[in-house]
Amino acid sequence: MSLLFRAALASAHQCHPLPQTLSVLKSTPQVRGMHTIIRNKETSRDEFIFYSKRLMRLLIEHALSLLPFQSCTVQTPQGQDYEGRTYSGKQITGVSILRAGETMEPALRAVCKDVRIGTILIQTNCNTGEPELHYLRLPKDISEDHVILMDCTVSTGAAAMMAVRVLLDHDVPEDKIFLLSLLMAEMGVHSVAYAFPRVKIITTAVDKKVNDLFRIIPGIGNFGDRYFGTDAPPDWSDDEDALST
Repeated sequence: MSLLFRAALASAHQCHPLPQTLSVLKSTPQVRGMHTIIRNKETSRDEFIFYSKRLMRLLIEHALSLLPFQSCTVQTPQGQDYEGRTYSGKQITGVSILRAGETMEPALRAVCKDVRIGTILIQTNCNTGEPELHYLRLPKDISEDHVILMDCTVSTGAAAMMAVRVLLDHDVPEDKIFLLSLLMAEMGVHSVAYAFPRVKIITTAVDKKVNDLFRIIPGIGNFGDRYFGTDAPPDWSDDEDALST
């Protein structure tokens, strides 16, 4: 995504209400407390990882509650009927946008038994500034599944939009794609929702602004570098975990 196009996206949806396809985890004192820790630049790497994982687990649980369920009746050990609910889809597949998205895989595996995992790597062409698909591994028959698309931060939405296009090219129905991120900028939310109005967007928080370098403000920093303990380049943006690693 070129700088001019990103700048256009940044201003295109200013003052617009957030889309109805967006679901934000309720900002309880616990959730806000975890955000306080992981957003703090003084937080140690160990604490950053620990509280990020806690937040990921809550995000995954929230996303699963939005899947389609149908009524069913089971019998308890006491011989009594219990009117319950069961997932009405065929299967759930997780797809990570590398590299930061893969940090969400353990949380998904912890709550979805036998979940299948795919990966997508998108990098920026240094000459054109456009995102390009560099690696793709998706399970067979993914078109029949609900797909949990995972990236930890979404700023402009460039990587997320390309990843959604890849899934659509593999015949995944748009309304079966759930985009999950710990933190998103309003710009990224609007960009994804405008391009793909049936994709469900799920996050723990939405920040209002991006700066001139397309970093989320107030933001969280470069998630991948803080999580993996690597050094961020001086010109990183929040989408750069996927676009220029």
